[in-house]
Amino acid sequence: MEDNVLVIHGGGPTPVINASLYGVIKQAVESGGIRKVYGALGGTRGVLEEDFFDLLRIPEEERELLLRTPASAIGSSRFALEDGDYAKMPGIFRKHGIKYVLLNGGNGTMDTCGKIDAACGGRVNVVGIPKTIDNDIAVTDHTPGYGSAARYLAGTVHEVGEDVRSLPIHVCVVEAMGRNAGWLTAASVLARKEKGDAPHLIYLPERPFDEEEFLEDVKALYDRQGQVVVVASEGLRDADGNPVVEPVFRTERAVYYGDVSSYLAGLVVRRLGIKARGEKPGICGRASVPWQSEVDREEAVLAGKEALRAAMEGCSGVMIGFRRKETPGKEYRAETFRVPIKEVMMYEKTLPDEYINERGNDVTEAFAQWCSPLIGGGIPEFIRLDKYKKEIQS
Repeated sequence: MEDNVLVIHGGGPTPVINASLYGVIKQAVESGGIRKVYGALGGTRGVLEEDFFDLLRIPEEERELLLRTPASAIGSSRFALEDGDYAKMPGIFRKHGIKYVLLNGGNGTMDTCGKIDAACGGRVNVVGIPKTIDNDIAVTDHTPGYGSAARYLAGTVHEVGEDVRSLPIHVCVVEAMGRNAGWLTAASVLARKEKGDAPHLIYLPERPFDEEEFLEDVKALYDRQGQVVVVASEGLRDADGNPVVEPVFRTERAVYYGDVSSYLAGLVVRRLGIKARGEKPGICGRASVPWQSEVDREEAVLAGKEALRAAMEGCSGVMIGFRRKETPGKEYRAETFRVPIKEVMMYEKTLPDEYINERGNDVTEAFAQWCSPLIGGGIPEFIRLDKYKKEIQS
């Protein structure tokens, strides 16, 4: 068997998924022991169809573009594999001289990673590269993709907050992705620069959503300041565990959520008689390269490099994880480690209680401190004429 590598992307892309791909290519070149770095075009379906492209054919001077290319350069999928599909893969790998298989994705992809590893029976080294804007993969402190999406959401809410503040006549509900985990929704707290800044309310899927409490919260804030910005997770559920808005469509692995922002804005209009609107950035946040976090991009590259290094050292059935290092000055540093794939297959890491306030309509300072380093350069500062007005009056 030749020393070829196969990279497979699974699930929704992130702003830095191609940075991990770049990391794999870079490590392959630096190692000097790899002939071809195949990308499976279109995810796992591309494996079964043997639709591979040798990424080493990309001119060296153009590979850097992967660092700032959104979506998945080699394509991705949510293709559901059957037992027979896994059984075919060892033969396909052998046919193409593939010794190392790297899967870049979230919970479902790590499950696939473990099953491919089992099917190969040690003849191929299979390693997972973590990727998700939801940050819901178990064991690892955080995942590449999250920091950039968090920066996008915080920046967008900061901009929306300035708009609503300048024309204080309504309530704006911004819906965040993240499924059953509130990590991304919670990151909107980083939009706050001063007391009273947006977001004024944050609702997470980890706590049951109470419509009456929501309306009370909104009414109290609106009466006091004339405008309210709410950030709500797409995965909000009521006390019985039912989605507050019926999903549009479900599959075994995915849920296509209903429009939570429009629903909550409608509640405000009908029940409180206050002008309201919903905003749903949706996939904009996972495709936005201008909001890409430098920290996130660098860690994505590192994850790709470390995945291939682990495979070449004989490791299989592991995922590359991140953990924070203690530093004298308390500046942010992270290191990689290898997580047994069985510890992350289809496990979902949700936001812990210590990061959520008692009423369930905001996050704590502890969360803000945890999240802040991951978004890299932060978000832009805006001018506030209020402070100059106060200086003149004083």
